[in-house]
Amino acid sequence: MKDLIIVESPAKAKTIKNFLDSGFEVIASKGHIRDLPKSSFGIKIEEESFIPEYKIDKDHKEIVEKIKALAKKAKVTYIATDEDREGEAIGFHITQAIGKDVDTFPRIIFHEITKTAIQNALKSPRKIDMDRVNAQQARRLLDRIVGFKLSGLISSKISRGLSAGRVQSAALKIILDREREIRAFVPIDYYNIDAVFGNGIQAELSVYEGNKIKKQSITDKALAEKMLKALKDTPYKVGEIAKKPKKSATPPPFMTSTLQQSASNVLGYSPTRTMSIAQRLYEGVQTNNGAMGIITYMRTDSLNIAKEAQDSAREKILKDFGEKYIPSKPKQYSTKNKSAQEAHEAIRPTDIFFTPELAKSYLKPEEHKLYTLIYNRFLASQMEDAIFETQSIVFVCGKGEFKANGRKLIFDGYYKLLGDEDKDKLLPELKVGSNITLESIQNNKHTTEPPARYSEASLIKTLEGLGIGRPSTYAPTVSLLQNREYITVEKKQIIPQESAFKVIEMLEEHFNEIVDCKFSASLENKLDEIAQSKEDWQKVLWEFYEPFIEKISQGKLNITSQKVVIPTGEFCPKCGKELVKRSGRYGEFIACSGYPKCKYIKPDESNNDTEEISEVCEKCGKPMVKKFGKNGEFIACSGYPDCKNTKSLKNSSNAPKALDVKCPECGGDILLRRSRRGSFYGCGNYPKCKFICNHEPIDVKCPECGYMMSDRTYRGKHIHECIKCKHKVEVN
Repeated sequence: MKDLIIVESPAKAKTIKNFLDSGFEVIASKGHIRDLPKSSFGIKIEEESFIPEYKIDKDHKEIVEKIKALAKKAKVTYIATDEDREGEAIGFHITQAIGKDVDTFPRIIFHEITKTAIQNALKSPRKIDMDRVNAQQARRLLDRIVGFKLSGLISSKISRGLSAGRVQSAALKIILDREREIRAFVPIDYYNIDAVFGNGIQAELSVYEGNKIKKQSITDKALAEKMLKALKDTPYKVGEIAKKPKKSATPPPFMTSTLQQSASNVLGYSPTRTMSIAQRLYEGVQTNNGAMGIITYMRTDSLNIAKEAQDSAREKILKDFGEKYIPSKPKQYSTKNKSAQEAHEAIRPTDIFFTPELAKSYLKPEEHKLYTLIYNRFLASQMEDAIFETQSIVFVCGKGEFKANGRKLIFDGYYKLLGDEDKDKLLPELKVGSNITLESIQNNKHTTEPPARYSEASLIKTLEGLGIGRPSTYAPTVSLLQNREYITVEKKQIIPQESAFKVIEMLEEHFNEIVDCKFSASLENKLDEIAQSKEDWQKVLWEFYEPFIEKISQGKLNITSQKVVIPTGEFCPKCGKELVKRSGRYGEFIACSGYPKCKYIKPDESNNDTEEISEVCEKCGKPMVKKFGKNGEFIACSGYPDCKNTKSLKNSSNAPKALDVKCPECGGDILLRRSRRGSFYGCGNYPKCKFICNHEPIDVKCPECGYMMSDRTYRGKHIHECIKCKHKVEVN
């Protein structure tokens, strides 16, 4: 008889199997095997108790039967799902599917998928933590209650297909509040008085007639001109020179939110892409020592570091950089998040001697880039601080003072590894009281700018700071808002759509607690208390459910419908009922009043071009007609809705356009295409060839890997970037 280990992921199962002898069998559940049903509410509510009606979905029935058969034969069945609440809940559901008492299953946990970690975990199993399971269940049921009940109300009052959610709606309100600030912003002109003194020293007016000059405080042009005149023709002296040492503290290692932010800012990866790559690095990749996980668990809000990892990092720093780069004792970090799961670790490499240089020949380009980011950040976190000398010189005259600032790097510390983007700005050696020449002075007009829209990275930072969601929810929340078409992401900026305003305005008026950041954060704290056995999960659910469901009932009666239904006097060709004009998420349309029994929608004749087209539908033989949609002109079958065949119109703004370069995969034409998410470049031989690129491909080969490069702008610079390995070359 063999021992059985059950994990979630096939990749994880494969890696763990490499570490164990023939006495073990390892199988993956492939994620959640049970969940609430998709097509119904799925929760029974009886006398202040909530009974979830979990179902095994059809995609998991086969694997569940296999797990049950193996567990029946196994000597011991270990649950080895991920160490967070989601993993704990998956483990619980596996035990329920097998049909045995949850306490009969030993539960093993590990922060990294290495041979040592797995062997140590098998030596000290524990039981499944039902408090964590109940915290996850409470979250799942809360989200189902809000999503199911509130989405139904919104669909009935605004437009079919719209939805709301506990975390998604709070996040969406944050985005909309920023957009409202931008729309309400009124620009203001202001003036800076800048001077250049001897030796080209640039300085800014800091004091005028004894008053400190605050940033953006000079808004009157006449006053600025008067000040300029008074400061222009007057002698200046060196009034004060100050030099102070200043430390630049080492950054902490990554946790989930900071990894997503850095990967977005440095590598241009979306949170979803970052977590997908990190998952592969955690579950196991090929290395010089065989298949193993090369980073620790990537869904964490902890900054803890294992002592063994600190010792290895210090050994590596000593070898590569020397003794002066090692602090007197290992550096410890703590998160500001009071609810952080401190039993976890920060994200770090599992083997500090598996360097990015060594890893390059084993990892895919995107994996190597993310691993390098994680590796360098962790190693830097254990190095000495960088030390600067800050410099300031004050130049004085009868009317005012100008201040010049500089800095000088004294000791590079962790900059030795991460680099220093802020170059030294050295000021010359001067003497207090000496005369100084005023070379030039001028008013510089500036205009205040509105606050920037959120990027995915800055939104995640804000959600984390407000306590909304947890590490596992950041990336899915942003993806969900995109999938629901509440937001689009263009040039890294999150842009809310009009449907988002309609939904949030209704929630603000009638369900303000759902979009209130403090309320959402307090619920997260309640879930944390459930996990710590300080709160009863059924009680927390009921305290939320009772007032919420009362508001839903009142909303059905009192909220005015925004749906526009206007009789047309025409009748449905399918069922004979009257046709009515309605408003939907994509504008007005005419449909049968017998909906949902009759789903007839009248073709939009106002968008049809009556010009004859010498083309017939290859699917049904009826004539093709021109139409105009939100992406431009296109050709559609006149038999719509019975036949839904459509084609791009040649020479229209929406038609694919061929480039002068050939596909690097098959030699076919590369076409500029458009979709609802924007423009992209793809091979004309699709679906046989699936080459795709977001930036314009050019007939230039990458000097690193020989693949085709693209032309784009990156951080304000014109560059060529390899489509495959992302190697960048700046273009002068």
